[in-house]
Amino acid sequence: MASAVGTGVVAGGLPGRRRPPGSGAGVVGGGPVAGFALLTAAVLALSLRMPAGTAVVGLASLGILHNVLELRYMAGRFEQVLHGAFLRLLAALITGIVLCRVLPASAATRDGEILLAYGLLAAACVHALRHRPWVLAASGAVIAAAATASLSFPDYHFVVLTHLHNVVPLVFLWEWSRGMGRGRRLFRAVQAGWVVVIPALILGGALDPLMGAGSGWTERLSASYTPPAWLHSGAELRFVTVFAFMALMHYLVWVWFMPRYAPDATAAFERRVPVLNARRAWALGLGAGAALAALFASDYDQGTSLYAALASYHAYLEFPVLLMLVLGMGPRTRPQGAPTTTAAGGTE
Repeated sequence: MASAVGTGVVAGGLPGRRRPPGSGAGVVGGGPVAGFALLTAAVLALSLRMPAGTAVVGLASLGILHNVLELRYMAGRFEQVLHGAFLRLLAALITGIVLCRVLPASAATRDGEILLAYGLLAAACVHALRHRPWVLAASGAVIAAAATASLSFPDYHFVVLTHLHNVVPLVFLWEWSRGMGRGRRLFRAVQAGWVVVIPALILGGALDPLMGAGSGWTERLSASYTPPAWLHSGAELRFVTVFAFMALMHYLVWVWFMPRYAPDATAAFERRVPVLNARRAWALGLGAGAALAALFASDYDQGTSLYAALASYHAYLEFPVLLMLVLGMGPRTRPQGAPTTTAAGGTE
């Protein structure tokens, strides 16, 4: 089993106590399922009562940290894909998106971001399908059609992208669970519960009796998280609540689950970037997060603008990685942090 490279660091990448000798990274028992169940209940309660507060405080406190830890995971787990000229191309395209976000907002920067985003998907298709020209041509046609739709309806594009970003952890968690035995179905059911079922219940109005009345902040956030056709329809509070719930769960996947239960990705990243070991990665995330939180407190709009630019790298890198997974170019080995199942039905 892989272990963290840094001294005094557990294999999951969290700074602190050493892992006891002989304890493999795959010995997780019922921790993941129980942890997700408890977190889902707590985060849902917060989001229903204080959707705007949950969204704003969650972003200010965990936004940068989860960026750092997610990038670490992707660079480690998908090192067979994210390297060389392909990685440099993706980095260049995403840097272009960052520039679009830091420049004064205009139709040109908006359309530029959309085109660069689809350029990322096109680059991934070319990289994965260069020996399958007919499939590559079909993929190109789909990307061109989607880009045309996004350019025609940019407000919908960015709202959908915002919510889609919070769904992405489901794919990474699904991939992580490939090495599980009997516990895999329950684990995946719990993930589908918080990613699909609960948001559907909120949007459908089933949880309206449990929701707070909203606030001025809820109204302020609604334009970013509500599709234009539903603005001023009375559904804005539901969309903000869904975002608050999904975003905080998303952060916790990267801040709690992956560092604890995916030690192979941490070890692989530290082999690639030994200077940024676990302690330094956490220090970077926490330090930058504290600075951003201070900026949020003094100037919320400036804080969100800066965060949107910095977050481009992790948010947009997800999509070519996911596309490569769909196209069969993901890791060939099962995640070493995932538990195996014994003959008696337990996990080890």
